[in-house]
Amino acid sequence: MYKPLPKELRLGFSDIHDIGVFAKEKIPMATNFGMTHLQFGDNLIRTPLGGFLNHSDDPNCEKVKLKFTSEDKTPSYEFSKWNLITLRNIKEGEELTLKYTFYGV
Repeated sequence: MYKPLPKELRLGFSDIHDIGVFAKEKIPMATNFGMTHLQFGDNLIRTPLGGFLNHSDDPNCEKVKLKFTSEDKTPSYEFSKWNLITLRNIKEGEELTLKYTFYGV
């Protein structure tokens, strides 16, 4: 069954801005929650996970860019995706945050 968020996460009301992503349990450092954004050319698409992450100047997560290309295939293609990785241990109930790079604060 499709789930828009990883099982360890939930949406909730944020003190930063409106709605945010929160830990339902303790989460270890370097946990990879999967894709937040996908880019084809100039088109940037947010996933449900990426759509509710709030900005912090001292974030507990970061986006890691993965680039895909078909150097040996015709027609060729190129796209990028970003995965959410925790920078430190996250406490149960803590909001996950990023330093925004795609959008203004």
